[in-house]
Amino acid sequence: MKKPLTLLLCLFLSSQWAAAQTPKQELRIAFGSCNRHDLPQPLWDDIARDQPNIWIWLGDNIYGDSDDPAVLRAKYDAEFNQPGYRHLREQGVKIIGTWDDHDYGRNDGDKNYPFKAQNQQLALDFLQEPADSPRRKQEGIYAAYTYQVGRKKVKVLLLDDRSFQDTLYRDAQQVYHPNLTGDILGEAQWHWLEQQLQHSDADAHIIASGIQFLPQEHRFEKWANFPVARQRLLQLLASSQAKGVLLISGDRHVGEISKMMVPGVAYPVYEVTSSGLTHPATHNTGEPNQYRLGPLVNEKHYALFRFRQRRRKLLVSASLRGDDGQVFFTQEIELPQ
Repeated sequence: MKKPLTLLLCLFLSSQWAAAQTPKQELRIAFGSCNRHDLPQPLWDDIARDQPNIWIWLGDNIYGDSDDPAVLRAKYDAEFNQPGYRHLREQGVKIIGTWDDHDYGRNDGDKNYPFKAQNQQLALDFLQEPADSPRRKQEGIYAAYTYQVGRKKVKVLLLDDRSFQDTLYRDAQQVYHPNLTGDILGEAQWHWLEQQLQHSDADAHIIASGIQFLPQEHRFEKWANFPVARQRLLQLLASSQAKGVLLISGDRHVGEISKMMVPGVAYPVYEVTSSGLTHPATHNTGEPNQYRLGPLVNEKHYALFRFRQRRRKLLVSASLRGDDGQVFFTQEIELPQ
């Protein structure tokens, strides 16, 4: 009886090893923004049920709005220990993220904000960034991560739209006026982004920013308020020949999916805006966006990417999702080979 038992054991161990070596056939990335620690947070159980591999904070992760590090730390601690969010982390979900203005420390904060270095460390503490991480030493919170799905690679590029942003003027009617020559990223971050795209072997690239990339018509913060920087980004997508670019953003307290044909890019570029984890702009029942697909979502929501390899193709299902399993809109995307 020893030989059959030994053979069975060997076959079992062999199958376990093979299973461990089999590439993950689906990658799930959930993301959202605009989250107050002191408001009800009903979405974490829905996010957990979707079983994402990764959660991306897109900014306004807390509403810090303070120069006092003790105030920001207390708010971060409250959010970190919020039961639903704690459960998501304990489920083994990888947490990454960037910031926008309210967690940066000041509404509409730009490169002149004097407490940005101090607040960068607090944000990285919340994200559980290791003590020896390069993000602890560099100016700015930008970072890159790469994940596997099947035989394909997905690279996530988190931008910092605050630490280097030039000043944007807002008048008494709270209307932003474009800075026609201003920048958002700063030269060091531009160089980093160019290197990440030009020398990448990834099959898809998720580029994240707190504020929206593509929409131009609304009167709030957006890349279009810095037309030179926006055009530079679009030209970089073309010149780098980066595969499968997907843009994600927050800030707006609404959700929407936009689609744009960028000159020099052989495929349509999609942007998924997910904003309003705790307090969406329910009064916003519609605004112009020539690039929008589907509805404008003005209820509490988050977004989910589901990456799947099918033969040689990489497929993405992008959806805006709400409480109790509600799905507001789904866009199926086939990334170019």
